[in-house]
Amino acid sequence: MTRAVVLLSGGVDSTTTLAVARHSGFETYALTFGYGQRHAVEVEAARRVARALGAARHEVVAIDLRAFGGSALTADIAVPKDRSQAEIGRGIPVTYVPARNTIFLSYALAWAEVLGAQDIFIGVNALDYSGYPDCRPEYVGAFERMANLATKAGVEGGQKLKIHTPLIHLTKAEIIAQGAALGVDFALTLSCYDPTPDGAACGRCDACLLRRKGFAEAGLADPTRYRAG
Repeated sequence: MTRAVVLLSGGVDSTTTLAVARHSGFETYALTFGYGQRHAVEVEAARRVARALGAARHEVVAIDLRAFGGSALTADIAVPKDRSQAEIGRGIPVTYVPARNTIFLSYALAWAEVLGAQDIFIGVNALDYSGYPDCRPEYVGAFERMANLATKAGVEGGQKLKIHTPLIHLTKAEIIAQGAALGVDFALTLSCYDPTPDGAACGRCDACLLRRKGFAEAGLADPTRYRAG
């Protein structure tokens, strides 16, 4: 079976991406990061998802981006709450973590080369997203070109690495519908940027608002446990 590395955060998008990779016939190797994010309970969500979706192996790599800060997810900066859809879609928010996807994809590239895998899956999305520059198709294309210049496998082995972005042109509702069709149990997932220590979602951050909107538009019940009040 052909191997693929799948970046897995434990949220709706990465979980659906893992399900897509598995449905496409890949043996999946899930890669999660504990990078000092305030929503560290998402790592446990990723563990649940990897088990449920039958990942051949799941690695959780610890890197501490709090050393640099610069984001509401890695520094003492308030997570935006109760923003309108127009506000969410305008500009790059303080929840953007500098160079995060570049860092994550670099680790995925290293593991893929060791595994002899030519495929990496990432659940980036260019529609219902919060304005992150490293979720755009042109970014992914640029990284893929770099990856094929930067690895022994690409230079000597004749292998061409492919970065798969199966959700990049889908709305959140379409992503949720696709995941549901593939049997994803979204109760296992966590999207919130500012959850309680026991994993209850705040219901008010951009990620929660986009998730709620997506489930409503998909006509499906959101199984998330939201914080009371």
